Amino acid sequence: MGISIAENKLIGAHQVDSPNQSERPAESVVDLLILHNISLPPGEYNTGCIDQLFCNCLDKNAHPYFETIADLKVSSHFLINRLGSITQYVPLNMKAWHAGESTFDGRLNCNDFSIGVELEGTDHEPFTDAQYGSLVTLSIALLSEFPDIGLDRIVGHSDVAPERKTDPGPFFQWDRYKQLLEQELASTA
Repeated sequence: MGISIAENKLIGAHQVDSPNQSERPAESVVDLLILHNISLPPGEYNTGCIDQLFCNCLDKNAHPYFETIADLKVSSHFLINRLGSITQYVPLNMKAWHAGESTFDGRLNCNDFSIGVELEGTDHEPFTDAQYGSLVTLSIALLSEFPDIGLDRIVGHSDVAPERKTDPGPFFQWDRYKQLLEQELASTA
């Protein structure tokens, strides 16, 4: 499955516009890809609640957990659901609010210079084959669009906010993902 990017949008992705975005600093060069996991309610999939959270319309009364997060102003550039479908919430030229207080390579505020990708999942169970396939395809498109993102600049949320975050979690198979990505890069070279 080949995908492409035009005018800061992923062609073929479902588009949901999140209000939780802002301009990147003028001097920012996008050179980091951050992987996350999310499920709402925790451990439940395909509920539509992630869209609601990223669009500030999550009903805090719909689930006890939502009372703790409904007022958060968060977003990500992309979500890959359990079936491998991709939703884009924030154009690539804009800053998504996904990393929070974060540091990478001595630089603060990773949102300024990163792309955020959420995988629908948890720290407690494996991701799907479809998610790995879509993540590799999306990563190829992002690496092409942002050549300053190298394989060593694809990290987890836990790498940029280790005191606060654990995602994408112990079930994310970094070796598998990187091997698939390197194979795809070699075949397109």
